[in-house]
Amino acid sequence: MSKKFIYAVIATILFVIGIIGFNFYKKIFGESITTESVLYVYSTDTLLDVKDKISEISKNPNSFLFVAARKSFSKPKAGRYLLKKGMSNNDVINLLRSGNQNPITVSFNNQDTLEKLAGRIAEQIETDSLSLLNSFKNEEFLSKNNLTEKSVLQIFIPNSYEFYWTTSADNFRNKILREYNRFWNKNRLSKAEALNLTKSEVITLASIVQKETAKTTERPIVAGLYLNRLKKGWPLQADPTIIYCIKENKGQDYVVKRVLTVDLEINSPYNTYKNTGLPPTLISMPDISAIDAVLNAQEHNYYYMCANVEKLGYHVFAKTLAQHNRNAAKYHQWINKQRINR
Repeated sequence: MSKKFIYAVIATILFVIGIIGFNFYKKIFGESITTESVLYVYSTDTLLDVKDKISEISKNPNSFLFVAARKSFSKPKAGRYLLKKGMSNNDVINLLRSGNQNPITVSFNNQDTLEKLAGRIAEQIETDSLSLLNSFKNEEFLSKNNLTEKSVLQIFIPNSYEFYWTTSADNFRNKILREYNRFWNKNRLSKAEALNLTKSEVITLASIVQKETAKTTERPIVAGLYLNRLKKGWPLQADPTIIYCIKENKGQDYVVKRVLTVDLEINSPYNTYKNTGLPPTLISMPDISAIDAVLNAQEHNYYYMCANVEKLGYHVFAKTLAQHNRNAAKYHQWINKQRINR
């Protein structure tokens, strides 16, 4: 056998080994991800599930399983991962093994019930709404923080918060409580003390102000009016509390466009026509502008208000009952013309 033949065979073997080695290297370290994408890995997902999820953005999804087997990687950590263009299978597997996920911004606004809030949060993180709801209503948590199922809604200040997608229900709740305590800084606490109100009472009044007017410019005026009534020992006579009572009986989806005289006789501690002082708890989730409107309420001599028929969405304010009765007569005349009976 000639030396040339032997050299040729050796060269061929080395060439084949080189090709195999190159393909092996390419499967592990070569570019795999074709476009930047967000990958959601659930707690129940397997490697096959992950392979299917990246199939549309991977040059060769099957090579992902090949590399995972070579790296003895069998269970991805749940999370929300940012896959960057050009990442290799090795990069992806190392990322899933580390659990180094990207945080997300979770936001919520004026959810009036814990059920609606839990549903809103569950749309944004992995945890389901039932787990969240059970966590919010946990008796030990409520007792420890002097809360009830009705008052716990007050710790949820509408805003945007940073969480990991895999945050558990309890961790979500506990972080929100920390954010709530941080919200009540020295400045806000001193203002509440000056009003002779607790944090809970400020939020309860803010929830009424929130429901009374959507106009943020009006909220300090409305808050001042209710504070005037509280100081006088008068009933607040706030229609939003009556609507709250009606919905308690009829269901949250029941539409109330008009409060009737008969509604004012509802027997409930939340009926501010029959009871003086603030209701036992908040009636809705107030946003920051409503809370700060109470803490920075406008000082004036208004004790009455009525919807403004000439500037819809706003109110007219009165210092005397006679003036208020004139405003109310104009409003009732307008609402009757609209044929709004409920």
